[in-house]
Amino acid sequence: MPTAREIMTADVTCVGEKETLAQAAHKMAELGVGSLPICGEDNRLKGMVTDRDIVVKVLARDRNPADCTAGELGEGKPVTIGADDDAQEILRTMSQHKVRRLPVIDGHQLVGIVAVADVARALPDRPVGDLIDAISE
Repeated sequence: MPTAREIMTADVTCVGEKETLAQAAHKMAELGVGSLPICGEDNRLKGMVTDRDIVVKVLARDRNPADCTAGELGEGKPVTIGADDDAQEILRTMSQHKVRRLPVIDGHQLVGIVAVADVARALPDRPVGDLIDAISE
């Protein structure tokens, strides 16, 4: 069974915890992605920010994304997967936490992201279908 390191997308761009959500939105648009990891000045993962977070938690509350930092949305301990964890653990973690993207950590260093699409390419249809059902509930 493949590991997270083998199926992850390694080219990961972070948004700094002190960068504004307007800057995060611009990065997402430039990269064509819907989420970014939030990294601290210590290069440790502080959370994830999604385009939906910006809309629901900022714009819909009449807050200015140029006045809010990414760190303000990085609540709690982020759900992650270890670089050497196998695909079974990826499926279990995504299903349990109902997430579509998992930051991949090696020690304390962010080394990649595993998305549902990465899992779909690496595994047979049945486990992926079960995952989609679990995170779509």
